[in-house]
Amino acid sequence: MPDPDMSDPELLAWRCAEAMLAEDEASRAAGVTIDDVGPGRATVCMRVGETMINGHSLCHGGYVFLLADTAFALACNSGGEVTVAQACDVVFVAPARLDDVLIADAVERLRYGRNGICDVTVRRAGGEVIAEFRGRSRGLGRPLLD
Repeated sequence: MPDPDMSDPELLAWRCAEAMLAEDEASRAAGVTIDDVGPGRATVCMRVGETMINGHSLCHGGYVFLLADTAFALACNSGGEVTVAQACDVVFVAPARLDDVLIADAVERLRYGRNGICDVTVRRAGGEVIAEFRGRSRGLGRPLLD
């Protein structure tokens, strides 16, 4: 959570992220945690556990996608409007393995009307790129927080 003297958009982004993650059983069950969040951006991380390993002894791509999608969701909803994914795609660049700590950095690139484009880079702690994700979002025109 940011310092109390941070600007209102920063505090709103944190409030939105905490509210969303509190209701996101899938991300919490995977061990996703928030490292940082702000207007149009989010950083989350996850350690690859034994239940995330596929038949090739690598992290299942669905978990890499889940991590990127969570960062995407937090970045897109950081302004307080309920925003959902319209479409997403991912390019897997390198495999992740058991016990790797993965970090996903999301940056909203563009908002136009109720639509948006957000890019997410997933890295292994240490910097190696694991995946690149692009999400397209759609605002639903209702507030995220009561």
